[in-house]
Amino acid sequence: MTNFRISEAAELLGVSPDTVRRWVDGGRLPAARDALGHRVIAGAELAAFARAQVESGDGEGRSSARNRFRGIVTEVRKDNVMAQVELAAGPFRVVSLMSRQAADELGLEPGVLAVAVIKSTNVVVELPR
Repeated sequence: MTNFRISEAAELLGVSPDTVRRWVDGGRLPAARDALGHRVIAGAELAAFARAQVESGDGEGRSSARNRFRGIVTEVRKDNVMAQVELAAGPFRVVSLMSRQAADELGLEPGVLAVAVIKSTNVVVELPR
């Protein structure tokens, strides 16, 4: 079974290692000690915790799209017709192409909090090296 160290779990969950430590100390996230005495979280436990976090939602309306990434707008490039909007969502970079009119109506500019909602029929899953 795969085990994750606190820092790895934090990166995967998009929070700080201190947050994961507080969850472990508070009993919200089970952890054990490895042979060196470091706290580790079993992959299955981390997956269940992550799923529960996602399922708890944030009170949003109903949607068929399940992939929601909350982030901060880092860059907006506009021409006469289109706009390219980049968000930093945790360790992830999300890029959206939309009409300039939509970007203007949403008031998208660097520093704005936004949610990227993604519905895709083609998703590539890779394993890290």
